[in-house]
Amino acid sequence: MSKPIYVLSGPNLNLLGVREPEIYGKETLDDVRALCEARATSLGRSLVFRQSNHEGQLVDWIQEARTEACALVINPAAYGHTSIALLDALKMLDIPIIECHLSNPAAREAFRRETYVSLVATGLVSGFGSASYELAVEAAAGKAR
Repeated sequence: MSKPIYVLSGPNLNLLGVREPEIYGKETLDDVRALCEARATSLGRSLVFRQSNHEGQLVDWIQEARTEACALVINPAAYGHTSIALLDALKMLDIPIIECHLSNPAAREAFRRETYVSLVATGLVSGFGSASYELAVEAAAGKAR
């Protein structure tokens, strides 16, 4: 069987559905996981879906993806704007990296308009709520070897 697509989510995404639903939507992270799993299955792919509020844990999973994944979807959340550690880990990957955001960062506060992840991402999907994750999984599957 082929390697899975890794889907990683950063800080505060465990509170989806509760945290600012007018921005991030009413779906929970479990709802997002189910959407991603269904999309991956329809594309003949499997996935590993994880979330952490801890930067080092995300770095560990990115490093793991280096050898265990065919592609990476990452919603770095606030770490996208602050974490050179995530950038450095992502630079080591030789697989497609799809950056994903529920909201459209370009339409929000100025500090959200640029991310370190974008410097190495193959592509970006943002602004479509939970469908951003589905679209990112589809893009990752299409780009994966």
